[in-house]
Amino acid sequence: MEWVVGLMSIITVNMLLSGDNALVIALASRNLPPDQQRKAMIWGGAGAIILRILLTFVAIVLLQIPYLQLIGGLALLWIAVKLLAGDEESHELQANRNLWGAIQTIIVADIVMSIDNVLAIAGVAKGNITLLVVGLGISIPIIIWGSKLINILMERWPIIITIGAAFLGWTGGEMAIADKKIMPMLEPYPWMHWAIPVAFAVIVVFIGSLLAGRKQSGNKEPQNNL
Repeated sequence: MEWVVGLMSIITVNMLLSGDNALVIALASRNLPPDQQRKAMIWGGAGAIILRILLTFVAIVLLQIPYLQLIGGLALLWIAVKLLAGDEESHELQANRNLWGAIQTIIVADIVMSIDNVLAIAGVAKGNITLLVVGLGISIPIIIWGSKLINILMERWPIIITIGAAFLGWTGGEMAIADKKIMPMLEPYPWMHWAIPVAFAVIVVFIGSLLAGRKQSGNKEPQNNL
C-alpha cells in the first residue's frame, strides 16, 4: 500500500510541476511537418525521461550528504510557494525546422526546467529507485499527451493546485527532518515528525495564497487607472 501511495505521489507531483514542459515540446516542434512533429515528441520525450531519471537518481545520492536534505526541504518549500503564487518563468524557445534540432531543444529545455521536479520527486521517492523509475515512466507520457486536459482541470478547479502545493510543502518538511543531522535532534520529540511537515504545508498555503492575492491586485491596478 505504501508503494502505491508513493507511486501516486510521484505522478501527482510531476504533473503539477510539468505544465511548461509540454509547452516546450509543442513550441520546439511547431515548424516541423506533422509526421516529424510526432517523432520529435516521442524521441524528445523519451530522452527527457531518461535524463530526468538519471538526474533524480543523482539527487537521491546527493541528498545523503549531511544538511543537504535539510536544504533540499527548504528549497522544496520555496518551490511550492512559487507554484501556488503563480510565479512562472518565461522561456523563449526557437522553433526548429529539422527533426534532430527539435529533439535537442526538447531534451535540453526539459532538463533546464525540471530542477524543481527532480528535487520534489527525489524527496517523494525516498531512495526507492524502482518507485522512481516507474513513477516517472508513467507520468511523463501523461504530461506529454495530456497536458491540455491537465491545464483545463487546474484552471477549472484551482483547489487542485492548492492541494498539490500543500503536499509539496509536506514533502519538503519530511525531507528536512529526514536529514541525517536533524533526525537525531528530533528523537526526544516524536510529535515533531508530523508537526514540521504540517507546518511546512501551512506555510506554503498561507504565503503562496498571500503572494497570489497581491499579484492579482497588482494586475488589476493598471486597468483601474485607465
